[in-house]
Amino acid sequence: MVQRPGAALALLVAVQFMLVLDSTIVAVAMPSLGAELGFSQGDLSWVTNAYLLLFGGFLMLGGRLADLVGRRKLFVASLVLFAAASLLGALAGTPAVMIAARALQGLASAFAAPAALSLLMTIFPNGTPEEQKQRNKVMGIYGAVSGAGGAAGMILGGLLTDWFGWASVFYVNVPIALVAVVLAAKLLPADRDNAGLSGGFDLVGAVLSTGGLALLVYVLVEAEKYGWTSGRTLGLGALALGLLGLFLVVEAKSRQPLVPLGIFRKKTLRGANLVGGLTPMAVIPAIFFLTLYTQMVRGFSPLESGLALVPLALCVVIAATNIGHVLPRLGLRWTAALGTLLVAAGTLWAAQIDQGAFFVEQFGPEILTGLGGGTVWVCATVAATAEASEEEAGLASGLFNTANQVGAALGLAILVTVAGSTTSNAIAGGTAVPAALTEGYQTALIGSACFAVLATLAALALLPGRTPTSSES
Repeated sequence: MVQRPGAALALLVAVQFMLVLDSTIVAVAMPSLGAELGFSQGDLSWVTNAYLLLFGGFLMLGGRLADLVGRRKLFVASLVLFAAASLLGALAGTPAVMIAARALQGLASAFAAPAALSLLMTIFPNGTPEEQKQRNKVMGIYGAVSGAGGAAGMILGGLLTDWFGWASVFYVNVPIALVAVVLAAKLLPADRDNAGLSGGFDLVGAVLSTGGLALLVYVLVEAEKYGWTSGRTLGLGALALGLLGLFLVVEAKSRQPLVPLGIFRKKTLRGANLVGGLTPMAVIPAIFFLTLYTQMVRGFSPLESGLALVPLALCVVIAATNIGHVLPRLGLRWTAALGTLLVAAGTLWAAQIDQGAFFVEQFGPEILTGLGGGTVWVCATVAATAEASEEEAGLASGLFNTANQVGAALGLAILVTVAGSTTSNAIAGGTAVPAALTEGYQTALIGSACFAVLATLAALALLPGRTPTSSES
């Protein structure tokens, strides 16, 4: 029993804020970082890709390790690694060291994120109606912090880079992570006495799952560069899917599987992961293209571009912190569907951008997209973790985080290709570059709306009316 659940919640959401902040704060500093360290234009993308590969590849393993070795133990170890990786990034003097630091940050985040979510599930169970209400409130706070962290990263990244240089975006993580390590021992529940790997560890499953997922993320982030129909993309994509298919075969026969396949019999969990994967395919590209539009077409500075997305981030916070009051009345299915429809409406409205006034063409779409995104995030998180037993908490968290990450990477890869192709065709037809870029972003945002509609259909078909409990699975 946790003596101070409120303080434990504050610690876990603070770490989540740091992890989300890190994913965007570095992006703003990349031009300065690349110039000082001597990155080529092509290699600079690996500051992001190295993080994404390790984060996406190890999320499922991180979630299962939380169950096997102990959630608090893994949480603390991952924070120590994250602090060390951040310090290495701040002190980096060459591109190779910087890429290594970002890879280690991705690995640490892949262990910390599911460990934190599974700790929340343990501290705030969902057995009784009162506990469900409390769990919904907690997930709302968790989602709000995630949304706020993304926007804060863009704003804080611009300020820190302008005032103290690019290294400061790495230094800022070190004291936060180390303070969290100290507080974890006092505030978080101790691991079970039987936590550990004494029962055996599925090494083959771990290699296949991490290798398959990492390779899949790599194929997605590089698809636009090499082409979706190139031999490289198709070959590596087939290899990634083959590794994941072999992983399922191994897990079905393993006595101590990394991922017990029985967890996929839970219909609500399957639906939640599908909705949780499709929604980022809409929201993350929308944020990406609006950022490009404000800078490449409207001429905003990075800081101004970050400030322009504040309405979206604030609406994520508002929706996530208040949707817990709506969930018991509308139920998971209709609340999630409402959220995905708001995302669809917001991104379709955003597709009308054409160098008009900000409050006419961007403010309204951001409001709808932010409200919808915050709503869906909470619904999908509640649904993904509702049926999981205490022994499956880390696994359920890892699966949900993986669905989010792979969904975001897939949506971005597809829509970047769509936008690039549309822009190239427009330029070839004699359209001026700013107008051609805008046309590409418009087409991509229509694609975001299509993914949101698919998420709506998945929510209506697969999510239950009321929130199930782990005892019902």
